[in-house]
Amino acid sequence: MKTILIVDDHADIRRLIRMTLEFDNYQIREEATGEAALRFVETVRPDVVLLDVMMPGAFDGLEVCRRIKANPALQGVQVLLLSARGQARDREAGMQAGADAYLVKPFSPLQLIDHLAALPEMA
Repeated sequence: MKTILIVDDHADIRRLIRMTLEFDNYQIREEATGEAALRFVETVRPDVVLLDVMMPGAFDGLEVCRRIKANPALQGVQVLLLSARGQARDREAGMQAGADAYLVKPFSPLQLIDHLAALPEMA
C-alpha cells in the first residue's frame, strides 16, 4: 500500500484531498505545517507528498520540497506541489525546487488522480 502525505495549512483542503483519495489503495496521512511535514517525511518516508506551496511558518512548500529532494535518504519520495499560483514563474520555481509535478488550485479530483497516476512509482 502506498503512503501519501497531504500537507496544507487549511483543514478543509486536506479533507477534500483525503476524500478524493480514500477509495484508492493508499494510506493517507496529514500535516498542517512544513516543519511537521518534514519531520514526518524523514521518519516515515511516504511514497508521495502532496504539498501546498503557500504555508505559514519557517518552511513554505518550496523549502520543504528542496529539503526532501536534497536529502539522499529520501530519494524516491515524490513531491506534487499544490498551489493557487499558476503563472509560469510559479511553476518554474516549483520545478527548480525539485517537484515531480505541479498542480494549480482549484483542481478537480480527476486531475489529482491523473497527476498521481502519472508519477512513475504510482502508476
